[in-house]
Amino acid sequence: MESDVYNLRRQGLVEQRSIEGHESYSKQVFTLTNEGHKLLLRENLIPDRQAIYHGLVKAKEARHDADLYRLYHKVAKEIDRVGGKVRRVELDYELKGELYRRLSRVPPDRNLAYERIRLASEYDLKVVKDKIPVPDLRIEYEDECRDIHRLDLEIATRDYRAQGLAEKAKAGERSAAKTRSEAGATPPCRKVAAPVPSGFGDHSRLLLPKIAARVLAAK
Repeated sequence: MESDVYNLRRQGLVEQRSIEGHESYSKQVFTLTNEGHKLLLRENLIPDRQAIYHGLVKAKEARHDADLYRLYHKVAKEIDRVGGKVRRVELDYELKGELYRRLSRVPPDRNLAYERIRLASEYDLKVVKDKIPVPDLRIEYEDECRDIHRLDLEIATRDYRAQGLAEKAKAGERSAAKTRSEAGATPPCRKVAAPVPSGFGDHSRLLLPKIAARVLAAK
């Protein structure tokens, strides 16, 4: 692992950065460089629907994203363990961009409140106080029956405002899952429930602070 990282850094494809962690300690993170980003796109190493980024923008967001990255890997391992395969990962601002771009195109003669509810339902989301709360991260994966599921993950940290957390909690009363079987194509194979790591109960939308801390501390 260390030799791989060394070679990637030597070739200028990734860079190591230090960011301030929780409780005033720093942590080391790796990001793609512009050259690394272009290489992945040029060699078609990333699926067309998967967005990728390079560099750091804001330290606070980088800290949150680093924690989210660790959580993603824990859930991805669980999906793989039950025979599934991750197909796509979407971050919150990607979902927001899609949603509000489509809302901006609603004709003026349409009922905006109705269109907002319809669009939220299309994305397996809910409207709360005229807003569409989105998860920190959405995993789109295929199970062993080749059904497509959506699993939403959220990390609650000290950087979150209480109101935002309450809205997301209300929006996350159920785990979002949409399968091909809803369209009438049900493969003749054993069904496996959408995997959620142990300790999360039945809710994949909101991870309470103590649960999130336990997951992130796990090795």
